[in-house]
Amino acid sequence: MNWIEALLLGLIQGLTEFLPVSSSGHIEIGHALLDIHDSNNLVFTVLVHGATVLSTIIVFRKELYHLFSG
Repeated sequence: MNWIEALLLGLIQGLTEFLPVSSSGHIEIGHALLDIHDSNNLVFTVLVHGATVLSTIIVFRKELYHLFSG
């Protein structure tokens, strides 16, 4: 997988994460449409989900701080 394909799949992940449908499914559809047959698909999927969690924590850091500080 080259960096353009990774960027496109990352955008798909980011845009569909908060929709009430499976963002993992969209990543797999993206793999099929881009004809990506890489052995690291699972690693990539885990990494983009981790990046989504990290970005959500960063965006909501003030709210999370207030929630956990009491």
